[in-house]
Amino acid sequence: MSLLSTHDVVVRFGVLHAVSNASLDVEEGRITGLIGPNGAGKTTLFNVITGLQEPTSGKVVLDGRDITGKSPFRRARMGIARTFQKLEAFSSLSARENVLVAAEQRRAWDRSKFDPGQVADEMLDKVGLTGVADYMVGTLPTGTARLVELARALACNPRVLLLDEASSGLTDEETEEMAVLLRSLSAEGLAILLVEHDMSFVMGTCEYIYVLDFGRVISTGTPAQVQSDAKVQAAYLGTLAEAPTEVPA
Repeated sequence: MSLLSTHDVVVRFGVLHAVSNASLDVEEGRITGLIGPNGAGKTTLFNVITGLQEPTSGKVVLDGRDITGKSPFRRARMGIARTFQKLEAFSSLSARENVLVAAEQRRAWDRSKFDPGQVADEMLDKVGLTGVADYMVGTLPTGTARLVELARALACNPRVLLLDEASSGLTDEETEEMAVLLRSLSAEGLAILLVEHDMSFVMGTCEYIYVLDFGRVISTGTPAQVQSDAKVQAAYLGTLAEAPTEVPA
């Protein structure tokens, strides 16, 4: 049974359809991929899931509960965390301070006894950034700053983790380390939804994949099934398939 799901989500901006009847399931202990060409609606669907974008219709369900009307803050309290395609770390704070902000915020809803400072240190260690804990994030390479953002999300102790372009800016070695980390997190029971353009990373990391094109889910399945789907090949290569008249922003 899925921990997180969307049901027939539609997002319209005037006459433009950014997302059209998109349904997906994200299970505990599994890395689920969400891929598609530029403008396919992936980030818009992420925003619907996290409450940053109100859907025109459809719903978002977390652990059997309809959360469509919940605020982003409420959803965070319920266990949804995310990173962003455009880096959203605090550049004037150190890596540790960035993660500590999230750990301190968690105290507002998590009544378990924990030390925010210890959580920050543990999360930095988990993503391999102990050595740069005291560096200002604005001085770090983009790939390293993305790991800070990941550590900050993990500090909230999420049940569902949404990652938007997690490997962007990472070296090949760092990308492989990211894949290992995500597999480890999913093995611990975390539900992960990954938006990514690096196809080798997606195919080697995700267990199940949804493909969006012009806001519609055109294919689902294992990496092998998705790769062999003619509709997916058409979406990426621009052959065979006919584009709808309404193109998402």
